[in-house]
Amino acid sequence: MYTLPKIERFNQDVLSKYHIYNSVFITLPFDSIDNTGVLLPLFTETCETGFKKQETPKEIFDFFSNKYLNNASETEKIDLMFRFIQYIERQIVLFDAIEDAAFPAVNNMEGRGSLRDIKEKSDAKEKDEELIEFLESFNVRTVLTAHPTQFYPGPVLGIINDLTEAIRLNDLLKIKQLLAQLGKTPFIQNEKPNPYDEAVSLIWYLENVFYETSGEIVHYLQKNILQGKAIKNQLIKLGFWPGGDRDGNPFVTTEITLKVAERLRTSILKCYYVEMRNLKRKLTFSGVDTLVAELENKLYRSVFYSKEGEIYITLEELLVELNKIRKIIIENHQSLYLHELESLLVKINLFGFHFATLDIRQNSKIHDAVFHDVVNYYLNSDSKIFPNNYFELSEEEKLVVLSKVKGNLNPADFDNEITKSTLESVQAIKTIQENNGEFGANRYIISNNESALNVMETFAMIRLNNWENPTVDIIPLFESVDDLQKAHEIMEQLYTNPEYAAHLTARGNKQTIMLGFSDGTKDGGYLMANWSIYQAKIELTQISRKYGIKAIFFDGRGGPPARGGGKTHKFYASLGPKIENNEIQITVQGQTISSNFGTLDSCRYNIENLLSAGVTNQVFSKEKNELSKEETAILTQLAGLGYDKYLSFKNHLKFIPYLEKMSTLKYYSKTNIGSRPSKRSKSEQLDFADLRAIPFVGSWSQLKQNVPGFFGVGSALKHFEETNQWDKVHDLYHNSLFFRTLLENSMMSLAKSFLPLTAYMRKDPEFGEFWQIIYDEFLETERLLLKIAGHKTLMENYPDGKASIQIRERIVLPLLTIQQYALLRINELNKEKGHNEELIKVYEKVVTRSLFGNTNASRNSA
Repeated sequence: MYTLPKIERFNQDVLSKYHIYNSVFITLPFDSIDNTGVLLPLFTETCETGFKKQETPKEIFDFFSNKYLNNASETEKIDLMFRFIQYIERQIVLFDAIEDAAFPAVNNMEGRGSLRDIKEKSDAKEKDEELIEFLESFNVRTVLTAHPTQFYPGPVLGIINDLTEAIRLNDLLKIKQLLAQLGKTPFIQNEKPNPYDEAVSLIWYLENVFYETSGEIVHYLQKNILQGKAIKNQLIKLGFWPGGDRDGNPFVTTEITLKVAERLRTSILKCYYVEMRNLKRKLTFSGVDTLVAELENKLYRSVFYSKEGEIYITLEELLVELNKIRKIIIENHQSLYLHELESLLVKINLFGFHFATLDIRQNSKIHDAVFHDVVNYYLNSDSKIFPNNYFELSEEEKLVVLSKVKGNLNPADFDNEITKSTLESVQAIKTIQENNGEFGANRYIISNNESALNVMETFAMIRLNNWENPTVDIIPLFESVDDLQKAHEIMEQLYTNPEYAAHLTARGNKQTIMLGFSDGTKDGGYLMANWSIYQAKIELTQISRKYGIKAIFFDGRGGPPARGGGKTHKFYASLGPKIENNEIQITVQGQTISSNFGTLDSCRYNIENLLSAGVTNQVFSKEKNELSKEETAILTQLAGLGYDKYLSFKNHLKFIPYLEKMSTLKYYSKTNIGSRPSKRSKSEQLDFADLRAIPFVGSWSQLKQNVPGFFGVGSALKHFEETNQWDKVHDLYHNSLFFRTLLENSMMSLAKSFLPLTAYMRKDPEFGEFWQIIYDEFLETERLLLKIAGHKTLMENYPDGKASIQIRERIVLPLLTIQQYALLRINELNKEKGHNEELIKVYEKVVTRSLFGNTNASRNSA
């Protein structure tokens, strides 16, 4: 029997099941649910018809209420809006669960990009030795961040997990029970979580998904490619930001950092204990049973009877004893249950006693202030560590001073809380390394890094904490277009500094460099941000190789294409030999954690795709992906044209007012989903520089305009069309995987846009012209992307992805309409004399609640 095409598998396993199980909602015994369930399809139909007729959201809702609600008061209308929102939120959860359950059926788990595919290609091309060498040196590091784009509280995530399993088993009774539970479970949190709460919720994914999946992947490779030999290299690494990311989050304290690190260690020991308990039931033979029982007992006491972080077994002892057991099994017991034992050994090699590396991050501007405080402290105490004229020195002179300072600072000597907590964070790294091992915390990230001075201040600050030879990697994060363009010069200054060079030698001559897609796009637009990062990687690789340093690139990616998301693995497969690619390091956050790594199947699929991208780029097609000089020139010109268009748009007088008055931007701060504030400063005035990328991109997504994911692309392509150079970009699209992936991701942004929703704004006296600029660029980008791809509709080469988007967009269309209706009513009420504050607050609540559902439905909107 032949395998159905992907779209048919999607229709059969997702779409059909959604229609069946969605009908179950109406049969649930809730007050008003039958009425809501009957009215919602009618409202959806009214929305679809109304937008085709170019009606406003207000006209659409008023028409619906006049036709179906029988003289309803405004209070009754609002009550129905909230019921619609609650109903749709649960429809989205149902669709998520059905898609998750169908993941292995819709996606070919053994097809292109899988481990099996890697092995078969290696065999066919006789690349086995190269592949083994690659596996012993390559790493994939997924770093889970606390950035707030996940709107499901913990109990709802639990229901999604159980519902996914019930749907997979077609257990209708269980499904009905879970849908009933879902109907009674709140979707909103009354209080913001603290950073420790965020950490605990994400550790669930480490314990239940990453632990099992990562172990299985490495074990498969050992068994099928290395003929049973252990991979000594830590092929898959996990990173963790909740509890360590201080940038813009005043709620991350030293106490929380240490508490999260301890929780990570306890969690991994618990995973080992569960496996040892299972092994104890199998390894019951003489000479082994007592060894297993002793290890199980020590792990049990370390997890459940630990006092003040005390544990009863070391990592070295655990490995020695397990290897002793392994030897006895092989020599005396015909390797019985050896597979299960080796599976545990693989995981211990990957996760040690740390589970995930807790990264510490702080903004360079905070470091400047802290360092100013530190220098003044030393000057006032008549110390000779800093010269009296330090603040008057040039940058080069400061670098010389900073490279030589050493000291033994006490954070308690400082009154400033930020100075105290920043210094404490360095001492926290030391403590974590003592408890969890070096990999527990050995990375310090400097966000908004603008100079070599920013790095050397951090280096000096660490050494002033009585740590002369720190086992810490200092990672500059380059974000703005200007910083990306001069990043290689900054790194050369560091590589030529004798003390810093000696530090790198001690760290294995490796330098991790982080590049920010989110703020890059916010700063320079879609094309310029992505091309600037690509070019920066080439220049950083070149300068690093010149000084014998291996550059490791850490990509700060978000969910949507505008923040470096989309078909991520294709970008890594497209990197040529001029870009160092020995590790793939990416941030994963919010919705993307649950949608791409939320189940064993999706996690395995996406990690295997990242591994495959590395193999493709380094083993199978090393030379194929290199851009020619002419192609580089075309991309540079496209990026420049897109940048000019985006810059003129960003500098438009109505840009900030439009976001403030016409979008949901200010409502992000009202959502209790994350501990971090929605902007960096506390000022009431909105400053573009202080605006965080998530609410910025998310606000455009709520408007269904997705500006950061396409603006400037159409104008750039149009130039080549109008100057009779279309064949140049056409050939580039079909020859370059990098450029093709870039434009395909932009198509995804367009496919998730719906301009009729806000078409009423074209008549707005203040913002009509501004809306028209967005609309014109949207149409031009859509036209030219379809032309270059040779398609009739967006995403037609990804029919299942397109179908999923269409269903999700149809589910949330009533939500979007309600949200816009509420925003319009708020504007109307604010213009009235003696406006009704209570009614405004109610409509603001409607906007915030609808924001949740819209974001969850998109899965990668922020």
